[in-house]
Amino acid sequence: MARERYIKQLDLLKESVVSFGMMVELAFKDSMVAVIDLDVKLAERTLAFEAEVDKLEEGIEVSIFDLLALQQPMASDLRLIVSTLKISSDLKRIVGLSINIAKIPGRIEGGHIKPLIDTKKMADIAADMLENSIKAFETQDVELARATAARDEEVDKIFYAVWVELIEMMAKDTSIISKATYLLFLVRYIERIADHCCNICESVVYLTTAERIKLN
Repeated sequence: MARERYIKQLDLLKESVVSFGMMVELAFKDSMVAVIDLDVKLAERTLAFEAEVDKLEEGIEVSIFDLLALQQPMASDLRLIVSTLKISSDLKRIVGLSINIAKIPGRIEGGHIKPLIDTKKMADIAADMLENSIKAFETQDVELARATAARDEEVDKIFYAVWVELIEMMAKDTSIISKATYLLFLVRYIERIADHCCNICESVVYLTTAERIKLN
């Protein structure tokens, strides 16, 4: 009976992390729609989402500490517990970055200084990375984790191209410095989100193979 309860706790922990990941995906996607469209109302809804995410993350931490304190996890189970703790930490940081993105629409007046075509492409790749990193965790798919992390190079290339473009634009027209600075922040936030997705993929590899590797 105790063993059945233990297995159920592990399953619920895994399900909670997957649910957490889906909530984080929504927060990131909504924050990007808000900043591209300068939709302040959507941005405000995204900001309000933070409390709900915090509550779910707290529940995951309690479950983890209960399992560690009250059970004696075997090696593979211990890897699951350690991995969920690390993945939850990365997801929390992605939420924080999404919140930072959602703050931008309220600070930009009169439209963007340039179409955010490359920035949207960069965010779409990061969103795919986030979705697939959670899927790789749910299915313990090492190959998907590796393939997902490999896309970080695409994000980095766009990041550096947009960064250089914005710096050059500011050098030519100092009146746009304020708006351009927010866009510099934006691409940096997206780049960091992709990095955290790589971290999640590394946790998936560790969970499945017990191998600690760097994927980005």
